[in-house]
Amino acid sequence: MKLLVVDAQKLITNDRLYRFNEFTANIQMLISAARETGTEVIYIRHDDGAGKPLSKGNAGYDVYEGFAPLDNEKIFDKSVNSPFRESGLLGYLREQGEHTLIVTGLQTDYCIDATVKCGFEHGFEMIVPAYANSTVDNEYMTAEQTYRYYNEFMWNRRYARCISTEETLSMMRKTTGQ
Repeated sequence: MKLLVVDAQKLITNDRLYRFNEFTANIQMLISAARETGTEVIYIRHDDGAGKPLSKGNAGYDVYEGFAPLDNEKIFDKSVNSPFRESGLLGYLREQGEHTLIVTGLQTDYCIDATVKCGFEHGFEMIVPAYANSTVDNEYMTAEQTYRYYNEFMWNRRYARCISTEETLSMMRKTTGQ
C-alpha cells in the first residue's frame, strides 16, 4: 500500500478549494500515519510547461508546505493528467510489486479522476479517502457538486473504494501491524 499525494502544489492549494480546512487536515493526518506505519508517501507534481504559472521553476510548482515531502520521499513529475503516463510512477510501482494505492490531492475533476481511473485500468486497488481530494467551482458545477459526483457516484464501487479517512487510517495501521 502506498499513499499518493497528487498535484497538491503551492499555486493551487488554497482556500478557494472545497472544504479546504478539512481537505488539508485529512491529508496531513494521512501523511503522518503513513510515515508512522512505514507506508510510502509518493508525491506527484503537474507541469503545464514553460511560460505557464504551474511549471517547473516557478514558486507555485513546489508541493504545498503543509504536505512537504521528506528528503527520502519520491516525487514524480508529469505533464498530463495521469501520473501513470511517462512519469516513471507506473514502472516504480510495478518494481515494488505494489497493488493498493491511496489517492489524495488535486483536483477532483482533473488529475484525481485520471489517477483513479488509470490506476484502476492498470490493475491497482484504488482507495479514495473522504475529503482528501478537492476542487474549485467551474462553469458547470459547484466544487461541492463536482466532489460529490466523483466521490459518491462516479468512482465508488466502479473504479475505487471511496471510504472515510478514519477507515483509511485504520487500514494503513492494520496493513503494517500497528
